[in-house]
Amino acid sequence: MDNYLVWLIILLVVGVVVSNLMVLKYTAKFKWPGTKSSKTEDDSDQDTKNKD
Repeated sequence: MDNYLVWLIILLVVGVVVSNLMVLKYTAKFKWPGTKSSKTEDDSDQDTKNKD
């Protein structure tokens, strides 16, 4: 392979790795919602009233 092609591939791989690390650092600041049940207390109260 030509010498410039090897350097181009190395730079592309390093660029992908660095960009993925930057995205991970950026998304680490987000707060994801917790695992809550899909129904709230109000919804469950209405469901029991409708059954009666």
